[in-house]
Order: sequence, then structure tokens, then C-alpha cells
Amino acid sequence: MTIHVAIVGAYGSAGVAVADELADDPNVELTLIDDGEPGGGLCILRGCMPSKEVLSASAHKFHARHDPRLSGTPEVDLESVVDIKNEHIHNFAEHRRTAVHDLAERDDVEFHHDSARFVDNRTIEVGTREIEADYVVLATGSVVNVPDLPGIEDVSFTTSADVLDRTQFPDSGVVMGFGYVGLELVPYLTEAAGMDITVIEHDTRPLDEADPEFGDELLDIYRDDFGVEILTETDERRVEATENGVRLYVERDGDERAIDADDLFLFTGRRPNLDRLGLENTNLVSGPGWVEDTMQAADDPRTFVVGDANGKEPILHVAKEQGFKAAENIHAHARGEKLDPYENVHHHVIFTATGVYPFVRVGLSEAAAKSEGRNYVAVSRQASDDGVFKTKQAAEGLAKLVVDADDGTVLGYQGLHYHADVMAKTMQVVVERGMDVRDVPDRAYHPTTPEILDGLFRDASAKVGEK
Repeated sequence: MTIHVAIVGAYGSAGVAVADELADDPNVELTLIDDGEPGGGLCILRGCMPSKEVLSASAHKFHARHDPRLSGTPEVDLESVVDIKNEHIHNFAEHRRTAVHDLAERDDVEFHHDSARFVDNRTIEVGTREIEADYVVLATGSVVNVPDLPGIEDVSFTTSADVLDRTQFPDSGVVMGFGYVGLELVPYLTEAAGMDITVIEHDTRPLDEADPEFGDELLDIYRDDFGVEILTETDERRVEATENGVRLYVERDGDERAIDADDLFLFTGRRPNLDRLGLENTNLVSGPGWVEDTMQAADDPRTFVVGDANGKEPILHVAKEQGFKAAENIHAHARGEKLDPYENVHHHVIFTATGVYPFVRVGLSEAAAKSEGRNYVAVSRQASDDGVFKTKQAAEGLAKLVVDADDGTVLGYQGLHYHADVMAKTMQVVVERGMDVRDVPDRAYHPTTPEILDGLFRDASAKVGEK
């Protein structure tokens, strides 16, 4: 029996993952739909790929500025940064579009470069056509989340996508939003663009997913090394335009304060891109819990929602994994078999401090282990404890390992230090394989930054005891 699957958002990472998994099945007919112009997916065009391009430039300046062995500080050529970023992104996006268009060359696959809108549960209007499908996959990504703040509709603001394209910046800015987008882009504004930045942080510290000491360390780095003013435990109340920019009114402990700046930066996260899909013509009601762990919509078992569109975890690798799982579950549902939930070990990298001191979490934090009632051992290590970080003039930060106190299983790792990002894959393998910390080889090659891992392995092994 042939099944017809329509994928809305076929250029994105999640949509491509679904299509790749289904395309080789002779019993699947695919309709791929995307109105992206030029097309290529959020991560490639306006997300993780271009952001790492611009961060790398500011990282070079940061290193030069903080290395006492060097004299003089280079300036970041923003026009060159944007030009090179655009060239690379153009090539990345072209590769993605070519892959999708190559799929459409197959007899059982067609591609529509157009918008899609539901007519009913599984009938989609694409241009002047109506397409009926057995299954619909929504992989439409996300859009900027503009907060419902009094006055926001009357002021100009700059989003993360705008930052990536700008070659000139004003002298000052105030930032709303200090999640992963703000954490990555705020140091770029100070380091590369030379701006005076004030950040509004609702909580006591940033990095909600981390144990408190990591957020505290990051506050110190941003304040001391990047000159960022961070107002913690502070809430926005209203905003208004001024002759020279904006004025944001904030409140802390009942006291109101006005912050004047040349520009307002909205790094307030993203929300699922669902507005133009015509969900009101279906049984689908978006919101918390509207997509099951199987990637099925709760209101329609033949609609699957993957990637940023489902509002679960707006992370590239998660979107791809969800796409693979959705394809697997479409097959299972068509055969009348039980569907498997998408389950992943927490694994995130945030390129904080221009990527010089990135934050990584794999598996459980200590707080998460405690909340689950685990019997665990947690060991921490400062980057400055290892001479290799001093030799590289990057000795700030720390790392933590959490292991099962009874059998030594490595439960989680957090790192906020130089090269933490390149250790993420190693620790993902260790955590996902359920390795005993006492079996992890202590064999770093000096002088290399993974020595911080070896110190953690030794300390945790000693606390767990011999096997």
C-alpha cells in the first residue's frame, strides 16, 4: 500500500531529515513544500551557522585583547565579517536546496516552492492546487517572539537576524532576552561592534539549565571581560521612543528605573511558525502539550510536528533527530504498529563569551540529579587548576561531573571553559553509553585542554571507590 506524505517546511533541517528517511521507500509518495526565499532553513540562513561566523571574528579580537604577550588590539571589520558570512551561508544554503531539489527529481517525489495552508485536517492548499495526503509533517520552524510589552509596537527594535547582517551599530543598546540567543550575541555587540550594552535578566543569573555556579561565573565573565551591565532580578514594564532612540522602563524590588539607549535589541527567543498554516481549519490546537513525544499532534495522529514548530527544544540536532523519529513513526503508524517516543539525552552547547568560553551540558546537572532523587557524586574543577588553560591565556571557567554514587555511571557533565564545545561529543558518548567513570581512560596528551576531563574522572573515581 502506498502512503502519501506531505512535508511543509522541506528546506529546514527537520523537514529534510523526514524526507531523507522516507524517500527510499517505494511505498511512500512525497510532496515537499517550502516557500523559503532563497530557502535553506533557519539554522543555515539566520541561526546557528551565521552566528558562529560572526562570533569567530569577535573571538579573535577577544584573544588578542586579553593576551599580554601581544601589543595592540585589532579592530573587527564588520563589512568583511558580513561579506564572508554571506558568501559561506550562500554556499551552505545552495547545498541544502540542491539536496531537496535532487530528491524532487525522483518519480515519487514532487516539490512546490510555495506556501501551504490547511483546508481541512489533511488537505493542503498550495498555490492554486489542493493536495490530499495520508500524513502531514509540519516542519515550519520558528519566528522571532516579540514580547507583549506596552509600547513595543511604537518603537524600532533589532532582532538576532538583523544583528547578523549589520555593518554599523550605534553607541549604546539595551537588551531584552538573555537566553541562548542573548548569551551568544551580547558579547559580539560589545567586542566586535564596541557598544555599551545593558542587559535585562529576570532571574538571579542566566543559564537556567545549569547549576548556579555556572551562571554566576558567566555573570563575572560578561561584566569583567566584556564590560556588560547586567541588571538581574529585573523586569521590563514599558518602552517608548525617544528623540535619539528608546527608553525602557524596568522594575526591581518595587523600584522603577528608566534606561535610555540608541537601540533596543530583542533576543527574546522564538516561537513556532504556525500563523499562516490555517490550523483553524483542522482539529489541531497549538499550545503546551499539543505534540506528543512520538512527534504526533495530540489532536490528529496523522499529523506530525517536528523541529522548532513543536515548541519542544529549538535546537538543530534535536530537530534532525525528531525528523528521523517522525519518519520511523509514520511507517509504524501505517503498519498499525506501536510508535516509539523521541527520547534524547540532554546535550546543548551555547557559544557564550564569543565562543571563547562556551557552555556545555550533557546529561544531568547536579540539580537535575537531586530532583530525581539520585544517589550521586558531583565533582568540580576550575579551569585555572590545569596549567594548559594558563598557557593558552584562557584560564577562566569551570567544569563539573555527576556520577552515580553506587555504580559509577557517568550521569552528566557541564563545562564553561575554553574548548568545552569540542569536549561535548566525547561526553555525549560517555553519558549515552552509560560508562562507569572508573573505566574511562585517563590518557590525555599534554598539553591539551581535555586534561580538565581527566581531573574530573580521577576525582569522581576516587569518591566512588574501587570496583
